[in-house]
Amino acid sequence: MIVHQIQVGNMQNFSYVVVDDKTKESLIIDPSWDLIELEMIIKENNLKIKYIVNTHHHFDHTLGNETMKEFTGAPVIQHERSELNHDVTVKDGDSITFGNSMLQVLHTPGHSTDSICLIGDGKLFSGDTLFVGNCGRIDLPGGSAKELYHSLFDVLYSLDDDLVMYPGHNYGHSEVSTLGEEKKTNMILQKKTEQQFLDMMG
Repeated sequence: MIVHQIQVGNMQNFSYVVVDDKTKESLIIDPSWDLIELEMIIKENNLKIKYIVNTHHHFDHTLGNETMKEFTGAPVIQHERSELNHDVTVKDGDSITFGNSMLQVLHTPGHSTDSICLIGDGKLFSGDTLFVGNCGRIDLPGGSAKELYHSLFDVLYSLDDDLVMYPGHNYGHSEVSTLGEEKKTNMILQKKTEQQFLDMMG
């Protein structure tokens, strides 16, 4: 699986093109701004886009859905809790297959009710659930510190330390990390009780 990570817009978003290297069938994750860059990657590498996947419904992760759908012909995938227009609905534990590759859907609410992470081939696309050195904000509609606590410590914390983490924004000291590194250095992922986490998140 090959990952093209593209920083877009003025909110330091990351969009991704994830490629099955055997078949060139691919996914776009979170298209928003600077779509010409995504189009160039697709054209230059002769990629066939199977799906457009959103890690959650916020505008800075979905703004490019319709344009990329028109450009690629690919349907848009969102979690079943999303209220935005989409073509394919997924829930926790579902698999998204493209070529010989597969990403599993983990429902990780907290930043938003429909937040998902995607895991496969030693990679974790963490959306706005977990950043390098931090986590997504909880003060937007649908945000919940309690839900985020359980997403972080009941879902993500138990995953393999070697997973390479690709976040939804470039807010940290590096563009990618590993889950093990985040467990060691990210203040958000230091083990604490739910109440301690709620107090920390205000």
